[in-house]
Amino acid sequence: MNKSKVLFLCTGNSARSQMAERLLRALAGEQFEVFSAGTEPKGSILPEVQEAMREVGIDTSAQWSKSVMEYMGKVNFGYVITVCADAEENCPVVFLNMGTHLHWPFDDPAKFSGDDETRLSSTRRVRDQIEERLRLWLIELDITPQDYRQI
Repeated sequence: MNKSKVLFLCTGNSARSQMAERLLRALAGEQFEVFSAGTEPKGSILPEVQEAMREVGIDTSAQWSKSVMEYMGKVNFGYVITVCADAEENCPVVFLNMGTHLHWPFDDPAKFSGDDETRLSSTRRVRDQIEERLRLWLIELDITPQDYRQI
C-alpha cells in the first residue's frame, strides 16, 4: 500500500505541529507517512508538550523542530495541514499547491503564560482539540482511528 504523505506546518514546530504529527501516527500511522515542520523552527519541543503527550502514552523525546525547507523539492505531500495563521500566511506556495491543503488553527502553547501547571493544562486542552480534529478528519476519510491511549 502506498501511504499518503501528510505535513503538519506551524511557525516554530515546537508544539502544535509536533503534537499533530505524533497523534496522527498513533491514530492511523499505518495509513499515512506523517511529517511536521515550521516556517521558523525553534530547535526543540516545549517541555509542556512533551509532558502532555507522555500523559497519553506518546513519547516525543526523539522529536526535534524541523524547517519546512528540509522538504522543499524532496517530498510530495498528499496533505498539507497548517495549524496556525502565521504558517498559513507564510507557507511556501509550492506546498500549498500540492495535494489537499487544510487549515486547522489552534492556540499556540509557546504563547501560554502562567505557572508550569497553568501552561501544562492549556497545552493539554490544545492536544485534545488536535486529537478531536484528527479523529473527525479520519472519519471523513472513512478511516477508523486506532485506540492508542494507555490508561
